Parts: sequence; structure tokens; C-alpha cells
Amino acid sequence: MSIQVQMMLHVGFGVLGILLAVALFVDVLNVSERNMERIKKLSVAVAVFVFLSYLIGGYWYVVHYGPDRAIIKAGQWAWAHNYFMEVKEHLFFLMLILSIYLPIAVYRNVPLAEKGNRSLVLGIAALIVLLGLFMEGAGAIIGKGVTMGLMGG
Repeated sequence: MSIQVQMMLHVGFGVLGILLAVALFVDVLNVSERNMERIKKLSVAVAVFVFLSYLIGGYWYVVHYGPDRAIIKAGQWAWAHNYFMEVKEHLFFLMLILSIYLPIAVYRNVPLAEKGNRSLVLGIAALIVLLGLFMEGAGAIIGKGVTMGLMGG
């Protein structure tokens, strides 16, 4: 599998995880007997897609990121690695843990109509979305850091 396909799968699975977390958030805001089964399925899907993004991104990082890191650090955008990649590396574990915990929280806290149960699941989903958006933005900055390094700028 090419490096480009790996990176696109990493990003694509991450975006799907974020979008599904948004869908779950909306469903939990409007929780009823009719959408409870969908909430359960969405919670598992979020965990699966975020985990797949982690596996593919982790593999790519270990196998292919070294030359990119050298290019970024030699360029004027060294901060793209020094800050954004370092923060991304650490915050992603929090997102991964929250994503794995999401289906546990959903399945263990039925009925979600109760305020405390609903708030827990909404909070987890919101954090996944916010962290995911940061991950996407950080990835874009890191990619631009490679471009700037290659341009000598």
C-alpha cells in the first residue's frame, strides 16, 4: 500500500470518527427509544474508526515520518513539528481512550434520557469532536511544514 493511500486512510478514518461523534452528539441531544439502537451503533463506530486511524497513523509515523521530520526541522516551520506533532502525539492518546470509553458509557448508562447519563455521553462525544478537529488542523500544519521545508521557506 502506498504512503499516500496510508495517509489518506489515516485522515479519512479520523474524519469519519469525528463526523460520527457529531451524529451521536445530536442523537443523544434528542434521545428516545427510536434512536437508542442507532446511538449504540454510532458509539461503536466512533471507537472503530478512531482506532483504525490510530493504527494506520501510528504505523505511518514509525515507518515513514522520519524524513518528513528532518525536512520540517531543517525549514523555517520547525515549530510545525516541535509544537503541533508533539502535542498531537500526546493528545491523540486521550482521544483514543475517550473513543474506546464512549461505547462503554453508552451501554452502561442506559437510559440516556436521565440528565447525568446524557451529560456524560454528550461530554465524551464533544471532547472527541474537539480533539479530532485539533488533530485535523495539526496534521494540516505539519503537512504544510513539509512543503515549506521543501521550498526552502
